Amino acid sequence: MAQTVPETVQDTATATSQLDEVVVVGSRIRRDNFNAPSPTQVVTREEATLQGFASTTEALQSTAVTGGTSQINNSYGGYVTNGGPGANTIGLRGMGPSRTLVLLNGRRVSPAGSRGSVGSADLNVLPTSMIDRVEVLRDGASSVYGSDAVAGVVNIQTRKNFEGLTFEAQSNLPMEANGNGGSTRLSLTAGARGDRWRAAGSIERYERDELTLRDREFTRCQTDGFRFDNDYIDPLTGKSKCYPLTTTGSNGVTINTIGTNFLTGVAANGATGTSFNRWRPNSGVTSGLVGFEGVGGGSNDLNVRDTFEDRMLNESLISPVEITTLYGEAGYQLNALGSAEVYGEFLYNKRESSQTGYRQLSLDYAKGSPLIPSSLAASTAFGDQGLNKGQDVGVRAFIGFGNDHSSQEQSFNRYVTGIKGDFLIPDWRYDAYVSYSRSRSEYTSEQFLTNRLIESLDVVSNGAGGFQCAQLASNPGCIAAPALTTQTIGGVLPQDWVDYVFRPVTGVTEFTEKVVSVGIDGPLFSLPAGQVMGFFGAEWRESEIDDTPGIDSQTGNTYNFSTSAITRGSDSVWEVFGEVEAPLLRDAPFAKELTLNGSFRYTDYDSYGDDTTYKIGLVYQPITGVTFRGTYGTSYRAPALFEQFVGATTGFQSNTLDRCNNYGAPNVNPNRVANCTAEGLPTNWQSVTSVEVITAGGADAGLKAETSTNMTVGLVLQPTLPESWGDLAFAVDYYEIEVENGVSRTGAGQILTRCYDSNPGDFSADAGFCRLVERNPANGQLTVHDSYVNLATDNVKGLDYTLRYRKDVGPGTALFNVAVSQYTEISSKLFADDPLEDFKGMIDNPEFTGTADVSYAWDKWRLRYGVEWIQGMDSYAYYEEDPATSIYDLEVGDYFQHNTSVQYTADGWTVTAGVRNLWNEEPPVISAGVYNRVGNAPLYSGYDYLGRTAFVNLTKSF
Repeated sequence: MAQTVPETVQDTATATSQLDEVVVVGSRIRRDNFNAPSPTQVVTREEATLQGFASTTEALQSTAVTGGTSQINNSYGGYVTNGGPGANTIGLRGMGPSRTLVLLNGRRVSPAGSRGSVGSADLNVLPTSMIDRVEVLRDGASSVYGSDAVAGVVNIQTRKNFEGLTFEAQSNLPMEANGNGGSTRLSLTAGARGDRWRAAGSIERYERDELTLRDREFTRCQTDGFRFDNDYIDPLTGKSKCYPLTTTGSNGVTINTIGTNFLTGVAANGATGTSFNRWRPNSGVTSGLVGFEGVGGGSNDLNVRDTFEDRMLNESLISPVEITTLYGEAGYQLNALGSAEVYGEFLYNKRESSQTGYRQLSLDYAKGSPLIPSSLAASTAFGDQGLNKGQDVGVRAFIGFGNDHSSQEQSFNRYVTGIKGDFLIPDWRYDAYVSYSRSRSEYTSEQFLTNRLIESLDVVSNGAGGFQCAQLASNPGCIAAPALTTQTIGGVLPQDWVDYVFRPVTGVTEFTEKVVSVGIDGPLFSLPAGQVMGFFGAEWRESEIDDTPGIDSQTGNTYNFSTSAITRGSDSVWEVFGEVEAPLLRDAPFAKELTLNGSFRYTDYDSYGDDTTYKIGLVYQPITGVTFRGTYGTSYRAPALFEQFVGATTGFQSNTLDRCNNYGAPNVNPNRVANCTAEGLPTNWQSVTSVEVITAGGADAGLKAETSTNMTVGLVLQPTLPESWGDLAFAVDYYEIEVENGVSRTGAGQILTRCYDSNPGDFSADAGFCRLVERNPANGQLTVHDSYVNLATDNVKGLDYTLRYRKDVGPGTALFNVAVSQYTEISSKLFADDPLEDFKGMIDNPEFTGTADVSYAWDKWRLRYGVEWIQGMDSYAYYEEDPATSIYDLEVGDYFQHNTSVQYTADGWTVTAGVRNLWNEEPPVISAGVYNRVGNAPLYSGYDYLGRTAFVNLTKSF
């Protein structure tokens, strides 16, 4: 699929003759990619089709391109991600999407998405049917392309000089998922040319069906997955309980129960004791608390509570999406201004995506409320939690409410107009363009409105045996909450009340970007080894973000959900840049070629001032078939708009996130035991309050621009073999990226783990990650500040290996490719005085990944077989767990995904059919309580959640 060795753009032996004077990503100078100083990977249209990818997004997020680093895709719909749910992004070298630049025909693709954290290109906007190839530069290129090309550049090239009419249809059908999760793509591409004009364009429709937790075996029954038989065994079934709620995990939610003060009653099956503060209905109980059995209190296991109902399985595993894309490009020869061509591009994209979740409703009934039955009238659970107008809570109902839905409707427009032609100096050319991009997204989520819940719980008798809101006169339309009954606890709620308190909340995000760019390139002067080529240019960019959440979200009126403030800001930058390439030696003894490439860029941000970056590259070929290459460069990246200006957001995560919960249990990290003890918490501490997570932009907190260095050194071998032996090429490249003052968020769970598991000598309010954590001494509630800060250091180092072999065999040609990525370091530290922590080899960060494929082409046929490999990973050392005694399973084995396909091409049409994940390899499993999981598997984009999937692609040209 992808190569990093010479002749990568085409698979034909005549490719080099077609590559004269084209611009390949990594350089602004017209040249071929035969001896580029930077490793360039190319994904061709044909290879993507043979692998069964239904969209450019799927191809770009594959292991072959990402090297196994996790990417944001449609399995992250229930998580807070940059770009919002439904957005798909790419980040090379594990450095995140904000440090990877995406280009379309060498020009920027501006960010798109929803909510305040929009800062990267959404791959969904790309015109798949019009794409010819994708070039991936895995090397820092800030001095060539701009500040956000820290880890690399992805350049999408559309088909050039396209003529005719082509219809394409593709269908991908999962065979192990009840027929769900499939995708289809239909497109029409057309083009025409005249003596002085050209025009081409495409229209396409892509749809992917929803895949739910119900559709896959590894998500239907989520268990704790603890080692040494420490899972909770359901006393009713004798098996591990699906979706348990434990002191160390967070799989299920407490539902179908009530909370009171401690009362005497009958224990449920599996519970012990006689005094309980959690109960579930049981009509057979006639003593103690009549009609209820105790499921929580003292040392009773939390898992005895009801934590699962069938509607949980309706949650999205992979969320559905519908995408419509229109793309057009045209050019007209002026026969003036240096044989100039006026050109333009147009891109329109509309994405409609949605997610299905599951909600628990904790409904507080005030003491003395007529909605509470007489048997529970004496209970006083705790003080007012915000729903009862200052009155104590008599009973809390933990209700399994059911499914909720979120949706996004995004439109993206991009316009480019330019002129290019011969410059005043012979053999020089110029290219100047302006572009305007605008993304607009409406995002909606269903929320319980706090003010309506408050009024609906404040009731009086309506005189007819029912209830009405006490303040009905000032709140017309108010619907009284249901009385506390077995049905209410079980989630059977009056629809009119649900319609009143559970409402859609809609926000709007807009992002605009304007670009004016001009460049000239051509020969500067001649050296004995050839011409010195140069490129010089200037660019101005202005970006603006405006995210206005729904008013209920802004005012904190969404019950037990995050609040969001307005995100609004803009920034602009002026840049001048240049690149020079000089052939120092050619055809000299021990110097078949020696070429020096250098580039610089002066950047002046309105927000963060100015800086200069540079890059130096060298290609040395001592003898034919042996090439050494290397680059060294610097980067300067001002924080993205959302990193600067994202509105303060307060969210609440599960109380199970508290790392001190039941810290006296066996096999708990001794550092955690010591630190929780130091806070004065009992060993059986169990948090009853949500963890408050505060996120904000860093502009007001002194967020600085980040700087970095990037080095790549490589060797390319292309030995001249006897003709009958075929063609062989091998490349190995070592790289280092070191970022200082890197802008990032750490994540609330990671902050709490690194704080409470830190060395007790470092556990204090002003040390390490604990600087970002506060605990309320009154009720023990945790507050975590997870805002954008400058990481002191962020390092990535590794090697890429690529092997390519081609040989004529029988009537056709066999082609064999192998690509392996190895990370030797993935480390970071939050503060300057912290030690570097290496994540290499941990879950979600494999040390090795690889792809291999073999294809055979003859006459009108082509066969392909490929495999993707992700090395096994474990996180015991990082979390200071002894693998011999830890209750957690934090190790996954090697993961292999096999793909096969066959293609037949006739006059005017091509059909491709195959199977992805041929052997139906399921994701590995890990224990709950440490990593985010999908069912029992890690949440990780490198694993295939669909299972064995058949695909067919039909292309017909007229």
